[in-house]
Amino acid sequence: MPDVVCLGILVADVLGRPIESLPPRGKLSLVEQIELHIGGCAANVSIDLVRLGFSAATLGMVGNDGFGDFVVRTLEKAGVETGGVVRTDDAHTSATMIAVHADGERSFLHYIGANAAYREEHVDLELVRSARILHVAGALVMPGLDGEPMARVLKHAREAGVMTALDTVYDATGRWMSVLAPCLEHADLFLPSLEEAKCLTGQQEPPAIAKALMDRGVGTVVIKLGERGSYIRSANEELWLPAYKVEAVDGTGSGDAFVAGFLAGLLSGWDLEKTGRFANAVGAMCVTALGTTAGIRSMQETLKFMETAQPLAV
Repeated sequence: MPDVVCLGILVADVLGRPIESLPPRGKLSLVEQIELHIGGCAANVSIDLVRLGFSAATLGMVGNDGFGDFVVRTLEKAGVETGGVVRTDDAHTSATMIAVHADGERSFLHYIGANAAYREEHVDLELVRSARILHVAGALVMPGLDGEPMARVLKHAREAGVMTALDTVYDATGRWMSVLAPCLEHADLFLPSLEEAKCLTGQQEPPAIAKALMDRGVGTVVIKLGERGSYIRSANEELWLPAYKVEAVDGTGSGDAFVAGFLAGLLSGWDLEKTGRFANAVGAMCVTALGTTAGIRSMQETLKFMETAQPLAV
């Protein structure tokens, strides 16, 4: 019985650093690093949660190819339950080429691949019902599950007494709320980035964004603000929490690290303020290393980091 089931996208990430521009057509440029890492919201959050001391299972789909082998092997090595990961011959494993700039910011080239083939019938509902939290990680880039099917999975989980959490990926197709709307009333917790939240609601500031989302049925809204930290709004609380000052190496996976930290706080029974500050700390730790999960430390190490870390101005 896992603490959290993470349902969503699974990706193989090829990272290069530092990259400020592409070489001229037909030419070659040298970089300091090129590495293969696991990626995708469901994989990242699952691995981060295990690193923080909780149990996690991943639901999603990969191809029967080298990248798929790498994703499953990496999850298993990290201690994540992978029985719900479906393998397919009909699509290749999703992959992203990530150009990491010198300041840690990133640019992406993404292939959706097998994530597009994952559908409602592939979801292991028995595993979902066994969890304390279902986290749907990667809404808006799972065309086989997005919309009403995803809403039904979230509804099923809540009816089984499982807390539901939802996160999105930037929707390059521009569909936004027309796809996500059915899911919101079934989300106890919604954790978008600020840019995603703006596109979803048409609002620009976190308080107005949170109100718009709560009007659609979300229980608690948590907006990731990057270097500004995070904004949390529930029925009874409103919190602006600063980020922590660290030397950024790579921002890849920091949003998922924040989510894992937030879920870890809820699983620990902490109040929203402590949970949010811990989530900010986990996100900060993530950016100190190359890749989506390499910077994540144990709960004890993260709490110790919080004792001396300097917050940035909100």
